[in-house]
Amino acid sequence: MPARATTPDALPAPLADGGSGPLQEGLAELRIRGLGAIDDVTLELGTGLTVVTGETGAGKTMVVTGLTLLFGGRADPGRVRANGRAGVEGRLLLPPDSPVWQRAADAGADPDEDGSLILARTVSAEGRSRAFLGGRAVPVGVVAELAENLLAVHGQTDQLRLSRPAEQRRALDRYAGPAHLASLERYREAHERWRTASAELDRRRTQARELAQAADVLRHGLEEIAAASPEPGEDDALATQVKRLGDADALRAAADEARMALVGDVTGDLGAEEAPQDATAALAIAGRALSSSDDPTLVLLSQDLADAVAVVSDVAGQLAGYVADLDADPARLAEVQERRSLITGLVRKYAEPGEGLAGVLAWAADAERRLSELDVSDEALDRLAAIRDEARADVDRLGAEISAGRRAAAEGFAAEVGKELAGLAMKSARVSFSVDSHPDDPGPEGIDQVALLLAAHPGAPARPVHKGASGGELSRVMLAIEVVFAGADPVPVMVFDEVDAGVGGQAAGEIGRRLARLARRHQVVVVTHLAQVAAFADTHLVVDKSPDTGAGVTATDIRAVEGEDRVRELARMLSGLADSDTGQAHARELLVVAADARA
Repeated sequence: MPARATTPDALPAPLADGGSGPLQEGLAELRIRGLGAIDDVTLELGTGLTVVTGETGAGKTMVVTGLTLLFGGRADPGRVRANGRAGVEGRLLLPPDSPVWQRAADAGADPDEDGSLILARTVSAEGRSRAFLGGRAVPVGVVAELAENLLAVHGQTDQLRLSRPAEQRRALDRYAGPAHLASLERYREAHERWRTASAELDRRRTQARELAQAADVLRHGLEEIAAASPEPGEDDALATQVKRLGDADALRAAADEARMALVGDVTGDLGAEEAPQDATAALAIAGRALSSSDDPTLVLLSQDLADAVAVVSDVAGQLAGYVADLDADPARLAEVQERRSLITGLVRKYAEPGEGLAGVLAWAADAERRLSELDVSDEALDRLAAIRDEARADVDRLGAEISAGRRAAAEGFAAEVGKELAGLAMKSARVSFSVDSHPDDPGPEGIDQVALLLAAHPGAPARPVHKGASGGELSRVMLAIEVVFAGADPVPVMVFDEVDAGVGGQAAGEIGRRLARLARRHQVVVVTHLAQVAAFADTHLVVDKSPDTGAGVTATDIRAVEGEDRVRELARMLSGLADSDTGQAHARELLVVAADARA
C-alpha cells in the first residue's frame, strides 16, 4: 500500500478514508506530524510484516517514537519541530469482541463512521501533551491502559515488558498452559479470601472497644424500630386517617348531601315539600316518556337512561357505606395521632430528609448488615478465624501446586527460547528462570519470585536479563520469546526497533524468517538496517531525508516501495549503491530466498 504525504491544518483531524485492506485487527493508518525530522506523513499499514528502512539519520526511529507516543508513551518536547507542535494519529481496526471497545466506551469514545477507533496525541514544544480517543479528550493514562492489550514495542531502549519481573512471571505462567492458569485463578480467589478475612479479624480484635460501642448504637436503634413495628407506607396511611377523622363531620355532610341529590330522602325525615327532586326520579320520568314511544332511536335512548339509573343507584349505595364507616370518635383520632407522632420521630432520627418511613426501614436493613460486621463476640471471632484458616490452607495448597508448575515449565521454556536464540547469532547464550519460593509470605500471584536470567556467553554468570544483555541482545531475547509464544500473545501489534543490531550474514536471515513467522498471526512493524530482514516484508516503507534547504530545516518523507524500487532500496542496504548491478542481483536473490522461506 502506498504511503502518502498529507498537509492537515491541525491535529487531531480525521484520517483519510480507506487504507485498511485485508487487515482485520491492528493499525490501519498512522499519521505523524512535526516529530523529529518528519514534517507531515501518513502511512497506510497492512497485514503481516511491515519493514521501515532508510539511511542512518533519516528518521526511521521516529516511526517507532510516533507509535510509542500515540499509545501513551512519554512525551519528549525535544522531539518537537520548530513549528512548536507535534501530533500523531492512528486508525485502529478491532474485532467486535475486543475488550478495548468497552474501555473506550467507558471513556466516552465513539467509533468512527467505518467502525474503526481513532487515537490521537499532540505535544507542544513546552511539553504539554493531550490525548484523544474516539473524538474525546481523555487522560493519557487511558490510552496507555488500552496499549497493554494492543501494542508491544521492543527496541534498543524500550524493553519494559521483558525487564519487569511481573511480565517474566506472566510469560512463564502462560507457557505452563491452561490448567496452570486455572489453578492460578483459584489461588488468586483464595488469596483474596484469606487477605480479607485476616484484615477483618485484625480490625475487630484491635478495635474491639470502638466496634462494641458502635454495635450498641446500632442495636439500640434496631430495638427502637422493632418496638414500633412500622409497616411500609404506614406514614402515608396515618396521614390520610388523621385528615379523615379530623374532617369527619364535614365529610359526612358532603356525602349525605350528594346521596340525597342522587336518590332523595331515603330516611323520611324530610317532608315531601322539603325534599328536593332527586336524580333517580328525574331519570325515571325521562325514561317513562321515552319508553312509551316505539321509535327505535328513542327506545335505545331509554335503555341508556335505565343504565344511568343503575349507575346513580350504585354511587348512592357507596356513599351510604362511606358515611356508615366514617369514624368521628375523638379517642380514635387521638390514637392515630399518637401513632403518627411515633413514626414521625423514627423518621426524624433514622431517615434522610425526604425519605420518610422508607428511609427508616432502609436504615434498619443496613444496620442489621453492619451489626454483623461489628460483632466482636468470641463466637463471631472464632467463625472469622475459621474462614481465615480455611482460606490460608487453600493458599498454601494452591501456592505449592503453582510453584511446582512454574518450575516444571521453566526448563522447557528456557530450552525453546535458547533454540530460537541459537538462530539469532546468540548460540552461546543460555536462558534460564530463577524461581525463588517464599511459602511464608504468599502474594496475590503466588509464593514465587520469578526472574528471567541470561548468560550471554560461556563463563558469564547468569544475570537478570535486562542487566546481563546489551540493547541488541535484549531485543533478540524478546524476539525469541515472542516467537515461542506466537499465536498465544493477545497483543495484535508488535513493533521491533533495530533488533538486528550487530547481526549479519545467516543470522540476519534467521531474524527475518522469525519476524515473518510472527507476522502470520500479528501485525508486525520492524525498523531495520539489514536487507536480509527487509526482504521478508509484506510492506516495505523507505524513509528519505531531503537535503538541507539552506534555512537549517530538513524534512523526512516516507514512501512504500515495490518492484524495481524495492530492489534498488535493498541494493542500497547491501552495498551502499542503489544502482549497483551486483547489489541489485543480490537483492533479487534475497527476495527469491525470502519468498521460498515464507512459502
